[in-house]
Amino acid sequence: MDDRKMRILAAVVDEYIVTGEPVGSKAIMKYVGTSSATIRNEMAELEKQGYLEQPHTSAGRIPTYSGYRLYVDQLLKTDPLTPEECRLLDEMLPKNEYTEEGIVKSASNALAELTRYATFVSSENPKFSVISKVEVIPTGKRLYVLLMIASNGKIKNRTCRVEIDLTQEHLDYLSGFIRENLEGVPIESLTEETLSKLETAMGTYLLTLSPLIRGIFDMTREISQRDVNVSGVGNLLQCREFDQNEIVSFIDHRNDLRKFVDDSMSGIHVLFSDESDEFIIGNSSMISSNFLKNGKVAGHLGLIGPMRIDYKKIIPYVEYFAEKISEMLTTAEDEDITPEEDDG
Repeated sequence: MDDRKMRILAAVVDEYIVTGEPVGSKAIMKYVGTSSATIRNEMAELEKQGYLEQPHTSAGRIPTYSGYRLYVDQLLKTDPLTPEECRLLDEMLPKNEYTEEGIVKSASNALAELTRYATFVSSENPKFSVISKVEVIPTGKRLYVLLMIASNGKIKNRTCRVEIDLTQEHLDYLSGFIRENLEGVPIESLTEETLSKLETAMGTYLLTLSPLIRGIFDMTREISQRDVNVSGVGNLLQCREFDQNEIVSFIDHRNDLRKFVDDSMSGIHVLFSDESDEFIIGNSSMISSNFLKNGKVAGHLGLIGPMRIDYKKIIPYVEYFAEKISEMLTTAEDEDITPEEDDG
């Protein structure tokens, strides 16, 4: 890949993003400054190398997944936002929102409104969370609600049905068993092996109380998963590049986005649907960036759109909103700290 091929590839991607139509050699001449015949030869070479493809024999070329990947990794040059653009983006963010959930959700909604794509926010789970409290609340015949509070502030509840009527003796035993074996225990340590050992320890109470213990373990799995909230899914229905059935499936399985946000990600990260068989929406791309709270990763803000997305324009938006979330979370945290009174 010499410099001229790289410039031609970048030009094809830029032109295709704007027009959505196959790009011919004449359209590239204004970018590269060489003859149409030379450009055609170079485009043919790029096609052989897998970076471009020709939808029809007489048509121009369009980028392949490999072409987009090379473009994003090596050729993309984004322009910094102007002061006026920053001011407009700031106006889209809430001025009187102080909760972490409210801040990140408002920013995600604003990004979805601005770009007309789907956006998401995922929150990191604090490490070493433990079960603070578990309550078993009777709500009907053989029906109980399990309420769990974790040290990271998450609260979960689940309704469980048991096979026989529980006596007060059963409930007293279960309360003591929970206090002794589950409360104060790190959630990460509760494996299937641990569950089997606890069930064995219950002895004669196993068959009676097992559904409730299983319910508690199911809630720990939910607590240990990162939270993912999606905004603007309806925007994807307007993208002609997408299969509508895949969009409907994505709506039903939006929590699967957890798989594609890695705790180690930093800065801007671009993922293409071709890079994972598990990504539901074909011909799509996901752009994400982490945001911080007091200098530590608190979560990720992302956007989902077609592969033919305006990366030069969209990436600065994602970066800016992630930076603003970081500022707002840190400010909100500082304002929650009440200074000690000065006795002197």
